[in-house]
Amino acid sequence: MTVAYWIIAALLAVFYLYAGGKKAVQSQERLQPMMGWVDRVPMPVVRLIGVLELLGAAGLILPPLTGITPWLAIAAATGLVLIQVGGIAVHVSRGEARQIGLNIALLAAAAATAWLGATWL
Repeated sequence: MTVAYWIIAALLAVFYLYAGGKKAVQSQERLQPMMGWVDRVPMPVVRLIGVLELLGAAGLILPPLTGITPWLAIAAATGLVLIQVGGIAVHVSRGEARQIGLNIALLAAAAATAWLGATWL
């Protein structure tokens, strides 16, 4: 269980550090080719999502690694599940239902991480 948690958490953390970092610092024009939805969402909200993804990535790794409030990893994974639920809703509202595969995979991985964290931590 411990190994499974660390593998999934590390993969999620790498993904969210990349994606969240891009949302937090890049302009709307630079994000548009990869994330078509940024044209309908105000940039402060995009930045907020990016910061939340960065915090989620840190929350998956740092609390269990340091042993300080390890329950925060479960909260971080749950927050990432909620971000993906929102992402799926945005894609469906834009008529992009065929593009939610990555969102579903990330949602499943975050849910598995929350479950593993609740079992292991």
